[in-house]
Amino acid sequence: MTSLVNQKTKPSPTEPAIEPQKHKPILRDPELSLEPLRSKRVLILGYGNQGCPQALNLKDSGMQVQIGARETSQNRSRAERDGFHVVSIAEGVRWADVVMMLLPDEVMARVYEEEVAPHLKSGQYLGFGHGLVIHAGWVKPNTEINVFMVAPKAQGKGVRNKYVMGSGVPGLYAVHQDPSGDTNAIAQAYAKAIGCGRAGVLPTTFKEETECDLFSEQAVLCGGLTSLIKNAFEVLVEAGFSQEAAYFECMYEVKLIADLLHEKGISGMRDGISSTALFGDVSRGERVIDGHVKETMRQVLTEITSGQFAEEMKQEFETKKPQILTQTEKDYHHPIEETHRRLTANFQK
Repeated sequence: MTSLVNQKTKPSPTEPAIEPQKHKPILRDPELSLEPLRSKRVLILGYGNQGCPQALNLKDSGMQVQIGARETSQNRSRAERDGFHVVSIAEGVRWADVVMMLLPDEVMARVYEEEVAPHLKSGQYLGFGHGLVIHAGWVKPNTEINVFMVAPKAQGKGVRNKYVMGSGVPGLYAVHQDPSGDTNAIAQAYAKAIGCGRAGVLPTTFKEETECDLFSEQAVLCGGLTSLIKNAFEVLVEAGFSQEAAYFECMYEVKLIADLLHEKGISGMRDGISSTALFGDVSRGERVIDGHVKETMRQVLTEITSGQFAEEMKQEFETKKPQILTQTEKDYHHPIEETHRRLTANFQK
């Protein structure tokens, strides 16, 4: 097996240029067709956060679906209980027309190299739910393989729940290689089959999706938000306020604001909060997230676009996740986490 650490992480030279100022067309169900996918056999690799809901949605949309898994896979019995025929990865790849790679990024290259690539045939379609492994060059399909991406903009639970309720979550799609000439239609049909067309599907590139997604996770959704919450909690507690009060104000109520932002945007959120909160927002927010923070965000983005983050990530997983394990263990014992566990345990009684 080729070591991930030694593989280059330079973006693929075949990636099309991004036009960041151009508004993207939004495609919805009436403009999309399932027909390109109806005659195709779809193999899902990875029956976890995204693989399970996408497979169920595909099946409910009338597609031919099998699940590829090892005998030792913890999710094998789950997929069988859900009514799927589960086969080995090699058997599944030989059977399928479309192979959807929904495995964790850190194992994708190894599984592809050892169990997928040897069985792929010219003209097959290789799909991804996120662009990192292709954009970074960890997976390099030969030029006779069609390569696309469909990225739902929600966790798997939302992808399934919205579909069952008759709606869907927005999605992005992209084509990396198209030797057959119809990969765009396959990607759009796949997006429709998992319910994204009900909300809206937008074109992108592997480069754009990867770099924007990584940046948002690091600067806002995960890294930025958790660090902001912890620091605000610590400031209040150090000033003599109780951990309970600090927890409610800095963490518990985040969902209330996040829901307003999700539903109504920034202006709509501001319409839904008190005048006191509104004045605090407009008069203090940019002092907290100031030019220094924005400059740090630019540095983080540069580390992503240069390939530095991808290289660091590969090194992290090659060396058994030392930074992840150290930081998550430390944060598990952070006072705000201990307060969260104590209070929510009582809420549920």
